[in-house]
Amino acid sequence: MQQTQEVPVYLFLGFLEAGKTKFIQETFEDERFDSGERTLLLVTEEGEEEYDPSRFAVRDYAVETLEEEDLNAQTLSYLAQKHGAERVVVEYNGMLELQKFFDAMPETWAIAQVMTFFDATTFLQYNKNMRQLVFDKVQYADMVVFNRFRGEYSKEEFHKIVRGMTRRPGIVYEYLGGKAEYDEIQDPLPYDLNAEIIEIADKDYAFFYRDLVEETEKYDGKVVRFKGLVAVDKKMPKGTIVVGRHIMTCCEADIAYSGLVCLHNSRLPLQMRDWVVVTAEIAVGYHKIYGQRGPVLKARSVEYAPPPEQELATFY
Repeated sequence: MQQTQEVPVYLFLGFLEAGKTKFIQETFEDERFDSGERTLLLVTEEGEEEYDPSRFAVRDYAVETLEEEDLNAQTLSYLAQKHGAERVVVEYNGMLELQKFFDAMPETWAIAQVMTFFDATTFLQYNKNMRQLVFDKVQYADMVVFNRFRGEYSKEEFHKIVRGMTRRPGIVYEYLGGKAEYDEIQDPLPYDLNAEIIEIADKDYAFFYRDLVEETEKYDGKVVRFKGLVAVDKKMPKGTIVVGRHIMTCCEADIAYSGLVCLHNSRLPLQMRDWVVVTAEIAVGYHKIYGQRGPVLKARSVEYAPPPEQELATFY
């Protein structure tokens, strides 16, 4: 049986006039991008800048302009088949949530790279007024590019906003004259990872949880102490609870309980929504609550505690 070939998808995200079209144009002009694959360029918004196919180095290509209602599996599958697409490039409308595209992707399509572009002159205003849409375009990015950056702007301010959402992407500041600088700002953890017992302050739980999830293996064997909210279920084995906090990554719409499996031998009658201080060793391994490998707390002690001054954990 012939195996279906996976189609790589390159996503270019950002708001109108953020520089997506210019970057894609330059990419298509680059002979190194002409791999011989039939390339389908999907454009989901129309800006002031237009493509100039006469300058493309990519020879085997097709361009399709889509409206929001076209973002469905049937239409995308039809276009892929129509053009025999072996590679897909998408200029995505910044006002549309990315999940809409993910839901419409044919099964054979796979995200290869995500680049997000922002106009540095308007970014802070967008982040203030449309933070959910900004977060949506940053959380999956491999690279975030700030176009039209100026010397008087604070890199630390832009850096902090991106890193408050995710530590995944690289960050590039591109100045008006074309000069580009890579972000090299270091983000030290707000706690001592080499301490005998790593003390996680209430205000730092969001940072701790994100770092633990993103770089789980480095915490294997570490001992931590933090305050958390208990979650229990009758289906859980005796001596098993989940301890965590509600974290707001972006805004109220994305608040979620982010907890860790905890094995203990405490005799406390722990109940749902009890606040406790847990001191535990982290063992990385499979647990059915996660359904995969993850950090499992092996508690040395579990003690009742008053709620933190701010119960909602954030990155700010």
